[in-house]
Amino acid sequence: MKKILVTGGCGYLGAHTLVDLIENGFDVISADNNSRSNESILDAVEKITGKKIKNYKINLCIYDDTVAIFQENPDLVGIIHFAAYKSVSESVKKPLLYFENNLNSLINILKCADVFSVSNFIFSSSCTVYGNPDSIPVTEETSMKLAQSAYGATKQMGEQIVSDAVNSNNNLAILLRYFNPVGAHPSGLMGELPLGKPENLVPAITQTAVGKLPVMKLWGNDYDTRDGSCVRDYIHVCDIAHAHTLALNYLLQNKNETNCDVFNLGTGDGLTVLEIINEFEKTSGVKLNYEIGPRRPGDVIAIYANNDKAKKMLGWNPVFNLQDMMSTAWKWELKIKADEKNI
Repeated sequence: MKKILVTGGCGYLGAHTLVDLIENGFDVISADNNSRSNESILDAVEKITGKKIKNYKINLCIYDDTVAIFQENPDLVGIIHFAAYKSVSESVKKPLLYFENNLNSLINILKCADVFSVSNFIFSSSCTVYGNPDSIPVTEETSMKLAQSAYGATKQMGEQIVSDAVNSNNNLAILLRYFNPVGAHPSGLMGELPLGKPENLVPAITQTAVGKLPVMKLWGNDYDTRDGSCVRDYIHVCDIAHAHTLALNYLLQNKNETNCDVFNLGTGDGLTVLEIINEFEKTSGVKLNYEIGPRRPGDVIAIYANNDKAKKMLGWNPVFNLQDMMSTAWKWELKIKADEKNI
C-alpha cells in the first residue's frame, strides 16, 4: 500500500481526506499538533474505515520534529499539506501569526520532501488567492488580485513557494484551490468542529439552529449582489476530499504535464449567504434566528469557480448537492448535541 502523510489530519478537511484515501487503498499517517483541532476525530475515521490512524502531535514549524516523521516513515510516496491557520478575520488582526505559522510549516515540509525524496506534493490552497476578481466565474488562469487578508496572502505566497521548490528539484505538485467546503460525512460521525465561536457560515447556522448560539450575524447586506449578501461557491467536504485522492493518483500515474499544476475545486454555482440560510431552513424545518451586522474586514464580495479543468483532467465530478450539504451538516450538529447530553 502506498503511504501518504496528511498534515493537519485532525482538521475538518484533513480527516475527511484520510477517509477517502483509505477507502481508495492508501495507507495514511497524520501530523497535527491539535492547536486548532481535536484528535478525537481520528476515532471517527477509525469507525468509518476500520483503520486506526497514527498521528504525530508535533509543531511543523519546528524542523527537527518534522524531520523525525520522515525518518520513521522512509516509505512515504506523497504528502497532502493541510496544516495551517485558516481564520480570515483572525488573520486580519494577527497577520504575523499567520505568516509565521502557515509559511514556516510549509517550508519545513518541503525541505523534508526534498531531503527524503518524497516527490508527490499536494498543497491545500484557497479561492482567496483571487482576491476580488474582475469577473466570475474564475478559472485557474484568472489573475490574482491583492489578497483581502493575511490568510489569503499566505495562500498566494504558499503557492509560489511550492512552485519554486518543485521546479528546482524536479518534484511534482498540485495546488488545489478550494472554494467553500461545507457539510459533513454522510455517516454523521464527523464534520466541522470549530473551536470557540464559529466563523464559517454553515457551523454558525447549525449552532444557532440547535440553540448553542442565541443569534447568527449576517455580515453585510449592502453588497452589489442579487440580495445584498456575499456570493460564494459552496462545495461538500467529501467532494473536496475525493479530489485529493484523484490528484494524488494523477501525480503517481505521471499524468502531469508540468511540475506544478493548479485546479479549482468548486461546484461552479454562486450562492448568496441568504440563499444558504433559506436552503437550511427548508432542509431542516428550523427557522433561523439571524440579524444583519456590518461588513466583515477581509471578506470578498463575490466569487465562484469554473471547475472545467478539474473535471477534464482529474476526472472529478462533485456528487453532493446543496440539500446534501445542509442535511449532513445538520445531522452532524444534532449528533454533537446528543453526545453533549450524554456526557
